Amino acid sequence: MFLGIAAILGFLAVAMGAFGAHGLKGWLSELPDFQLRMSWWEKAVHYHMWHALLLVLVSVIAQHSPHKMLQTSSIAILIGIVIFSGSLYTMTLTNLRVLGAITPIGGLSLLFGWGLLAFWAFTQN
Repeated sequence: MFLGIAAILGFLAVAMGAFGAHGLKGWLSELPDFQLRMSWWEKAVHYHMWHALLLVLVSVIAQHSPHKMLQTSSIAILIGIVIFSGSLYTMTLTNLRVLGAITPIGGLSLLFGWGLLAFWAFTQN
């Protein structure tokens, strides 16, 4: 299941990157905080893609070595992508700067996913 989700997330990351490069600049260029908003978008796409790829990796590992820790890692990574990148995408497109308060929660979820993967890897024989 997570492999399919990871593929969709990768697809969406490419689409968001293309939109940012070709559509968003024209739409936001008149705003005084254009550069800040573009930096949020680029960071969101960057983390979105890298963690979609991580989710592919964890999914493939879990297919060969099923373990609850890998499933939990996948869930944490998925939640992290949605909260971290999702909040940055939303902040870029709207004036909801308050979402910046939840962005670190997404980052912590990503760190938790990485940590679980590392712990699982070091506990394998």
